[in-house]
Amino acid sequence: MVTAVSPQTADPDVYEEGVQRIVPLDPALLERDECNAREHDIEPDAKLIASVKELGVEEAISVRPRPDGTYAVFKGWRRAQSAQIANATAEQEGRPLRTVNAFVRADLVGRDGWTRFLSLVENDHRQDMDTRDTLKAQELSLVSMDEVDQARAAKAMGLKKGAVKHLRTVQQLDDATLRQATAGGMDLEQTAQLAEVEGVDNAPQRLLRALARDQEDGRGGRGHWDQEFALLMEEQASIKARAQATAALKESGVPLLSSLPYETRKAARPLADLTTGLGNPLTVDNHHGCHGHCATLDEDNRPVWLCSEPAANGHKARKQPKKPRTAQDEEQAAQKAAERARVVACNRAWKAAAGPRQQFVERLVRSKTLPDQARLFAQAVVLDLPEFYGKWAGKRDTSEVARFLGAKEGQDTTPSSLASALPKTRLANVLFAQVAAACEADIRDPKTYDMLRYQTTYLWEAPSPQQAAYLLLLEALGQADNGSYALSEVENQAVARHRSQTPPAT
Repeated sequence: MVTAVSPQTADPDVYEEGVQRIVPLDPALLERDECNAREHDIEPDAKLIASVKELGVEEAISVRPRPDGTYAVFKGWRRAQSAQIANATAEQEGRPLRTVNAFVRADLVGRDGWTRFLSLVENDHRQDMDTRDTLKAQELSLVSMDEVDQARAAKAMGLKKGAVKHLRTVQQLDDATLRQATAGGMDLEQTAQLAEVEGVDNAPQRLLRALARDQEDGRGGRGHWDQEFALLMEEQASIKARAQATAALKESGVPLLSSLPYETRKAARPLADLTTGLGNPLTVDNHHGCHGHCATLDEDNRPVWLCSEPAANGHKARKQPKKPRTAQDEEQAAQKAAERARVVACNRAWKAAAGPRQQFVERLVRSKTLPDQARLFAQAVVLDLPEFYGKWAGKRDTSEVARFLGAKEGQDTTPSSLASALPKTRLANVLFAQVAAACEADIRDPKTYDMLRYQTTYLWEAPSPQQAAYLLLLEALGQADNGSYALSEVENQAVARHRSQTPPAT
């Protein structure tokens, strides 16, 4: 049988399937190409087999020639198998043996990445491919290509920068979560981010709710998603820190209170509440050799040292006035515990919100034209010199400014050198970068001290007018930018009472 093959070329644009000669091939010579993107559901169904028995393979398949005279099918393997099955029983059923029309792609020999990509496109456009097959094929296709082919293929598949990394990450998800993400409308980058935090309770549901809020806004942004993802990352970091702290205690031989029997846990007391038999304080150093030495972890994953059997080890309770425990006492204790849990949650959320907020500031600073609202805000701060700006300037730490202006991690450079490379039309961007750095320093720690009331306060309860103005400015700019940035829940809580005001920048 005479075959015609396409000429080998390094340029995939040269090939157009529609103008190539179609070659009839014996189905017995067809084998599945190792770069065929479909790995699941590869068997032909009864309907397809029946059609091929009756009519043959009507649409040409695509193959690569092999040195041994066989052909590797990267498009149409289910059709090729149907032809093999049909020919296997043709003689007994009184049907003629049929050939299969094929495009023979000699130009793809040795080009596994592009072959896999073409197979992926074919299968993706036909019967729904298994999601995991699609992801794996996309990753393997791009990894095997040179930069030029990779850019063209990524564009054709609608993928963005960093696609290979995202594809590899996404495949770590189990099938159920992967289906849930796809059905919920997550794009590749978002699905990869889900894979990063899937160990946190209800991560898929929380991210899907955030995605739905972004979709409801109808601007095409992902402000709510970014905030929820940042919070999940913060929670995951806390989980990891707790696991590390727990492991460190176990390695040092200190038992965890939670691992002890219930009756023992019930009798345990913190060292701060105990003394030695002579009334001296107990510390982790002088108590370490005690048989009852144990520990638990507080909400910040720091060890709290205890004795599980204080009486048996000769310890005494510090003298404290005893008060009868009433129902009111119980209620106050419960309220105190709930308030402490709220403080911990709000502090964690405040720190998490800094990530998306600063990423948005970076985008503003690096944009060609700074929004006028941002320019006026920065101008007012620099000219009026509010107290927070002076405090920041006195510390002479310009690393945040350099980062906003584009300094890479570990790069030894100054904001002035970065700014000198910018055109003079971007002076306002530089100015805003400096003011934003001062504002970020001012709101970095959620816990502060009220000098007038002599008590600890939290920014998420009562930010200053300047702090609220900064957050409200970013919110307005994010919404104007198609919803690319939105305040987090804890930031919304902080600025609620400032929304009807227009606070000055001084």
